[in-house]
Amino acid sequence: MTRTHHALSERQPRRASPLGAAELSSRSDEDLLELVAERRDEEAFDEFYGRYGRAVFAVVVRLIGDRAGSEDVVQQAFTDIWRAAAGFRRERGAATGWMFAIARNAAVDALRSRQAPSRWEVPDLPDDGPGPDERASAAEEAFRIHAAVDRLPDEEREVIELAYFHDLSQSEVAARLGAPLGTVKTRTRRALARLADRLAEEPVTG
Repeated sequence: MTRTHHALSERQPRRASPLGAAELSSRSDEDLLELVAERRDEEAFDEFYGRYGRAVFAVVVRLIGDRAGSEDVVQQAFTDIWRAAAGFRRERGAATGWMFAIARNAAVDALRSRQAPSRWEVPDLPDDGPGPDERASAAEEAFRIHAAVDRLPDEEREVIELAYFHDLSQSEVAARLGAPLGTVKTRTRRALARLADRLAEEPVTG
């Protein structure tokens, strides 16, 4: 997904952050967006993208159904985030909710541009399955989970991704990683506890 960075070539001249990388990494999402808005700070934007690029991509793939098209949507979404950063207001909600709404809109626009009916449109025939609102809500929850998983320590993220995103048993995860089963179980327990705390702390509001 490095194309996203190349696609933002309009951000010239490059404006280095007045903050060091370590300080940027400790800043909140809201702080980063405000640096982008106020200073057109590319390093702050890169930090924000690094936190959420994979999570946005994972959810966009679910929404539009193909990886190549999803890369284009994510590229468009982060371009829109860069351009719209000045409109973000932290008092209205979390930065992640604002970002997800932009990414979801980019996915909806991509689906609407296709000739075939999209899963976001009201079908002509009765459909007992979940409607657009339910699918959007499920996508939002998926985004929150992917974003939280991406911010786990590497060894914890690895076991969660293998177990829950690749449907491997804990024994299979242990074999894949070449780690003792007990170690995998311990990492999984720690990761799930950390995820529960993070998801409780930061609900997404669109």
